[in-house]
Amino acid sequence: MKKLKEFCRVIKEFLKVAPTLFIYKPPADDEFQSMGLLFEKTAEKYSDRLAIIFEGRELKWGEFNRLVNQFAHGIKSLGVQRGDVVSVFLDNRIELLASVLALAKIGATAALINNSLRGKPLAHCVTVAESKKILVGEEVLGAIEDVRSELELADKDYFWLHDDPIQSDSAIAPDWCVDFSAVVPTMSKSNPVETADIRAGEKALYIYTSGTTGLPKPAVIYHRRFLSAAVPYNAAGLQAKVDDRIYMCLPLYHITGLGPGFGSALVSGASIFLRRRFSASKFWSEVQEYRTNLFVYVGELCRYLTMQPECPEEKNNPIKTMMGNGLRPDVWDQFRQRFKVDRIAEIYGSSEGNAVFMNFLNKDRTIGASAASLMLAKYDVDNDELVRDPLGNLIEVEFGKQGLLLAEINDKYRFDGYKNRDASEEKIIRNVKKEGDSWFNTGDLIRQIDVGFAMGIPHFQFVDRVGDTFRWRAENVSTHEVAEVLNTCEQVDIANVYGVEVPGVEGRAGMVALTLAEGVEFDVESFATFVRKELPAHARPIFVRLQESAQTTVTFKLFKSKLKKEAYHLDKCSDRIYVLKPKFNTYEPLEQGFYQQLVDGTAGY
Repeated sequence: MKKLKEFCRVIKEFLKVAPTLFIYKPPADDEFQSMGLLFEKTAEKYSDRLAIIFEGRELKWGEFNRLVNQFAHGIKSLGVQRGDVVSVFLDNRIELLASVLALAKIGATAALINNSLRGKPLAHCVTVAESKKILVGEEVLGAIEDVRSELELADKDYFWLHDDPIQSDSAIAPDWCVDFSAVVPTMSKSNPVETADIRAGEKALYIYTSGTTGLPKPAVIYHRRFLSAAVPYNAAGLQAKVDDRIYMCLPLYHITGLGPGFGSALVSGASIFLRRRFSASKFWSEVQEYRTNLFVYVGELCRYLTMQPECPEEKNNPIKTMMGNGLRPDVWDQFRQRFKVDRIAEIYGSSEGNAVFMNFLNKDRTIGASAASLMLAKYDVDNDELVRDPLGNLIEVEFGKQGLLLAEINDKYRFDGYKNRDASEEKIIRNVKKEGDSWFNTGDLIRQIDVGFAMGIPHFQFVDRVGDTFRWRAENVSTHEVAEVLNTCEQVDIANVYGVEVPGVEGRAGMVALTLAEGVEFDVESFATFVRKELPAHARPIFVRLQESAQTTVTFKLFKSKLKKEAYHLDKCSDRIYVLKPKFNTYEPLEQGFYQQLVDGTAGY
């Protein structure tokens, strides 16, 4: 009976999503379709319905469109033209969405910058996108002020946005910025004429991703790609309707929050409860207060929620569907059982990648399926390289074994890549199955799993990142990027950065093996201050290991395999190890008591 029930459920799910899976086609590059036009049409259709709730403010779709139009006309009046790139650097708030949509409406490209970046990485992100202007929030103005000397922008190129429009007299724009908050109310509320002329093949966004080398790279998001995320992800995943409300706390500078998340609202007319950032302690009370029945997540947020003590608000909660990525199998079971969520639409993809996966059949513990042509190639994790047969060919792994996920690049599953062509080329592997073919290297280990009856559709499970990138706090961390920053610290001769497992925690915690400059004694307070100033929170090493010398290969590549295995384990490592404890601002020597909490999974990360 249980198998029959599951059979019927799967058939029902499949029939519901089949039209989207087999009929929907992304718009061609020359079609007059765009993010801005989709928003405009939705705002017109649902003009009097609620669109967004944020910190005491509520906007209906029509009101929101008029505000976006004022942003668009204001940005145009200050010299931004179609095809220009404008950096957007704000907290999650209405003005961030208004900025992105306004730029889309006039055919400019929004470069969405992580609002936790500081110093060199921040300056790099503004510069590498060749930004003509920057929309900067009052709340992050200090970060921009610190790097102004490194940017080739004039004072008139900084557009300052007040952090609280309701209390508009509580702060004043500095004299080196244009007070854009004062400009907006003077602008027309009419739709810009350019919007109807924007084509799907034009650039909508740059979303930064930490690859395996260097500083963040801007991945190109064309309008067709945004629509390809919004339309099918909603229809087959979140399944939002106009009467639904989405709980949105993911950073909108990431594709999961902006594409499948906000995109689902644009497609459906559903409303959004928007938060600057996630709060585990307030989540369920806000879900109940604002009656949010849909949730866009990353796995780390779900883990935090399962760690919270039970509260009355989580009982009989209205959340019926959640969509996101990175939900670990053990957390998956806890979340579904404890919070009684009916539908978990796990997705997998990357800002720049060509293959996407979706758990559209609502199976457990899977990223779902993909229509792209895939290969799981055998990978030597210790030596960080693909394994080849005697003829030099890649080897496909057996069912259930982990392999490096490769996705074939073709006309249907294009690889748009990064702004930098050389960076894009590094992600392509050629001549894999036949001469002349090309495949996108995801950098992720995946395995095929048995999920029971699934219409014969192969399902997969995420295993881990490989090489020099790891995940922490739901963010990709480039070991090269972190090491490049740490190597500028006066105390440091060589910084070897890698990720290590912490029991019970999603992803990898950053760890650095430091070789100090000659004659230098480790000043832990000074080092901690440097780390706080130069690195965003998710990229700061949790563990520091002091080495006498760095071990390298004959080609001077730093060894990491042994360091990863020894990690912070006191019984495997005789070097001094320091730890950055949760909610602490400085490092402390790792002692046996806290080490035991680490291995027990009770350290609080």
